[in-house]
Amino acid sequence: MAIDYDKLLNWPFPDVEHSYTAKDAILYALGIGLGVDPTDDDQLKFVYEDRLRVLPTMCVVLGIPGFWLQNPDTGIDWVKILHGEQSLRIDRPLPPQGTVIGRTRVSAIIDKGADKGALIYTERTVIDKATGGSLATLTSTTFARGDGGFNGPTGPTPAPHPIPQREPDSVCELPTLPQAALIYRLSGDPNPLHADPEVARKAGFKAPILHGLGTLGVAGHAILKTYCGYDPTRFKSLALRFSAPVYPGETIRTEMWRDGPVISFISCIVGRDSVVLNNGRAEVD
Repeated sequence: MAIDYDKLLNWPFPDVEHSYTAKDAILYALGIGLGVDPTDDDQLKFVYEDRLRVLPTMCVVLGIPGFWLQNPDTGIDWVKILHGEQSLRIDRPLPPQGTVIGRTRVSAIIDKGADKGALIYTERTVIDKATGGSLATLTSTTFARGDGGFNGPTGPTPAPHPIPQREPDSVCELPTLPQAALIYRLSGDPNPLHADPEVARKAGFKAPILHGLGTLGVAGHAILKTYCGYDPTRFKSLALRFSAPVYPGETIRTEMWRDGPVISFISCIVGRDSVVLNNGRAEVD
């Protein structure tokens, strides 16, 4: 079944109401790796309910429409899809608990040609139900490797954010826990690829891998620590490309370049030559 461009572009997403508690915010932070040093006062603010702060990147797990690409009516070969890019813009700091509305739409579909796949761009707004105000806006790019050649638009596609050609201004190394994926999946992504060794091996990995959005959270932590002094109100946006998997227990090294309020970054694995996040761009106060 091929992609029906008009049908997919106008896919009818229902609003998703999502209530979360302080416990959920703490669980998300633990999955990202905060609290690895339980005596670190800065990290404790995100994993202890007294004066709790919420990580800005937690918006990625709020108001999710579910695995809608698996619906056969989309015409997409979901087995061949990859999460290629992710961005988020913080409109207001997330409260420690509340109810949000996730409102999703397909914003663009690009046909790369037969045997070259398609790009599906979606946008999700996370809205505070109590006030009606936007908390965050997220965009995601899905690479549908098996679905090109449906006579759709061939562009334009945004250029990746360039990384400066100089030594990084700052470097932050953060460990991931061996059980990181088992914790992170409790924030809403139960894909067995991140928990079941046999499923991971069949997918071509030596062991279960960390969620891509979990790796994003580690990079967000590095920026929050390095340039925001762990103050979530100073963290404004983040965008990146996923380029390679992370195995839980590995240490992620985020290299950062600051140009005014813009932080360019990449994330690598310490001990092996692998860039796992590329073309990163964040904005801070």
